[in-house]
Amino acid sequence: MSITSVKSGATGISLALDNNYMEPIATTLVGSTSVNNVTFNDIPQTYKHLQLRTIVRSQGAGGDYNAIVNFNSDATVGNYPLHYLFGDGTSVVSGYSANDTGIAIARSTGAGSTASMYGVGIADILDYTNTSKYKTVRILLGSERNNPGIILFNSGLWLNTNAINSMTITVGGGNLAQYSRVSLYGIKG
Repeated sequence: MSITSVKSGATGISLALDNNYMEPIATTLVGSTSVNNVTFNDIPQTYKHLQLRTIVRSQGAGGDYNAIVNFNSDATVGNYPLHYLFGDGTSVVSGYSANDTGIAIARSTGAGSTASMYGVGIADILDYTNTSKYKTVRILLGSERNNPGIILFNSGLWLNTNAINSMTITVGGGNLAQYSRVSLYGIKG
């Protein structure tokens, strides 16, 4: 079966590139000096959706921490309700949180985990330029700590109709550790 480009009619396996469906906007790789946060400012308003891809580690002493995103410098308690489904290989927990100051987009490991282990997350930010509705985020995230690993499915909401033009990513427990990476992509509609 061949893949046909909607844009050009060409066939090939590079459909996403041919149609410019997903384009890199910015990437931050934390160097030898840890950082408190990663901020993307002046996000282009030319895409239908955004995607954040994170590989993160906290300098906190514990095992797991949430990496969270705030939009347009808004860290208001209650502006980021979240539904989640959590599994660790032995139990499953689901729930709702209404009093958060950001949306959990990655599950970061910390100093209590094996040194080379990082948490990951992929977050889709839907219709980020639409000023007629709140912004929805769907997230797949997890981490492996050699006993046990965890996986979460989250859906979050930013209770604001403003277009998203900046986002800040922070991690609980302290700064983002060396080799943490946060990448932002634009998805054409």
